[in-house]
Amino acid sequence: MQANLEQSVFNNKGKKVKKNKQNLNIPIAILSILILVSCALFLTLEINSGSTQYALSKRIPKLIAIVITGGCIGFSTIVFQTITDNRILTPSVMGIDSLYVAVQTVIYFVFGSASVFASNPRINFLICVVFMVLGSLGLYKLIFKREDANIMFILLIGMICGTFFKSFSSFMQMVIDPNEFLILQSKLFASFNNVNVDILLLSAVVILLIVPFIVDDIKFFDVMSLGKDQSINLGVDYDKIMRKSLVIISILIAISTALVGPVTFLGLLVANVTREMMKTYKHSYLIIVSMLVSIFALVFGQLMLERILHLTTPVSVIIDIIGGIYFMYLLYKESKI
Repeated sequence: MQANLEQSVFNNKGKKVKKNKQNLNIPIAILSILILVSCALFLTLEINSGSTQYALSKRIPKLIAIVITGGCIGFSTIVFQTITDNRILTPSVMGIDSLYVAVQTVIYFVFGSASVFASNPRINFLICVVFMVLGSLGLYKLIFKREDANIMFILLIGMICGTFFKSFSSFMQMVIDPNEFLILQSKLFASFNNVNVDILLLSAVVILLIVPFIVDDIKFFDVMSLGKDQSINLGVDYDKIMRKSLVIISILIAISTALVGPVTFLGLLVANVTREMMKTYKHSYLIIVSMLVSIFALVFGQLMLERILHLTTPVSVIIDIIGGIYFMYLLYKESKI
């Protein structure tokens, strides 16, 4: 009888785990279908019969850039929130996007648009990656290694860094040559109609090189979501994984920003929508769904604005308006706790 009872409990647990996995796979399947439909409409809608080849040659690179950008932002935001143990913080809120703007401004101010550092998109991209990685490691030394760093202190430092980089960039843009500023301006605002196609292949190669370094760490993120002390007690090398994750996040944010420009609040929206959809601690699901939500938001948003509503407003502006309101709501909710 005892054996039958144990077998019954085992079967019930097995059924429950299987059912939970099936429930977690449903949003992934639905999002995948929605993305495929959106991509098909984005590529084929409003194409004249005589200009199909030309239209696809323009739309396919744009779509690839949107998918890469969405994947990078979705992945980096979920991981960043895990290692910082906070659902409000994102790489953009901490001023990493502003650092990109500052680096671009310095390059154009010091060397000019005709220099190889500005005119060669690959060299320009690599310079931005190096400085953003160094900035993230500096952020780690300044904030996340402190034992007494609370959410308000971290937000304060992030806002100060972001404001400093923006003010520094604005000052240099005021004194830069007007012709140089016009060229620089196209890099400083997110636009999916002005995708940097020259670094698409380089971005894809960099992402493929990063994948082996991060796949093995996904299981550690499940433990790190419990907090620093618990993670260390359970045998996780917290500082090593955090430094490694910050470097990878910096590279991914540099890729997404270099492709289309800074999109400040997309990560905040995507990460919180994902956590509301997926009631699980498993990052193998959270990361996938976050990337899918981000890709769908960008593809569907661009499809609606460009093909259906025929608006010239960039989708990044709509995202930043909604994300800014949601960010203030999260701050208000945190202050009530």
